[in-house]
Amino acid sequence: MFQDLWVAVGLMLVLEGILYALAPGAMRRMLETALRQPEQTIRMTGLAAAVVGLVVVLVARS
Repeated sequence: MFQDLWVAVGLMLVLEGILYALAPGAMRRMLETALRQPEQTIRMTGLAAAVVGLVVVLVARS
């Protein structure tokens, strides 16, 4: 189980690193936009992403 967790963390870092390497300007603009959002919006977006991620994992594992 912990091996799967490390694989998931590694893949997340690879994908995020690729985004920053290929489009640093777009990533900077995205971060600036996120900083202007209310905390509640960021919180709900994070929660939605977590739920979607959980569904993806459950579907992939079944």
